[in-house]
Amino acid sequence: MISDPKLPFASEPTRVGELPSPAPSVVPGPVPVPDLASRPSPPAARRSTAHLWLHRVAVLSFVFLCATLGVMLMILPWRPEWSDNPLLSPYPALRAIVASGFARGVATGLGLLNVWIGFWEAIQYREE
Repeated sequence: MISDPKLPFASEPTRVGELPSPAPSVVPGPVPVPDLASRPSPPAARRSTAHLWLHRVAVLSFVFLCATLGVMLMILPWRPEWSDNPLLSPYPALRAIVASGFARGVATGLGLLNVWIGFWEAIQYREE
C-alpha cells in the first residue's frame, strides 16, 4: 500500500474496499442575529476643512490643466507656428512628418481626449 506523505495517518487501519465511517455531522441551530437598531452607530469619519479644500483645489487645478492643454492641442496644430517652428528647421524629414495632416489630426484628437477627461473629472466629483 502506498500512502501520500502529505496526508495525515488514519487512526484506524482500513482494509481494501472498506471505507472509514464518517464523523458525526453537527447540524447547527439558528444563529442569533444581533439587533442592529439597538446598536449605537459609529461616529462618522469626517475630513478636516483644510483637507476638503485641498481636495477641491486639486480637482479644480486638474480640470483647468486638462482643459487648457486640450484646447492648446486642438488649436495649435492648425496654426502656422506648428510647422514653421525654428526647432524643426535642422530636421526637414521631421518637419514634413509634423506638418502632415495625420500628425495634426492625432494632436487634435489628443486635445479632445484631454478636454473630455478634464470635464469628466469635474462632472464625477463627489464629496463624501
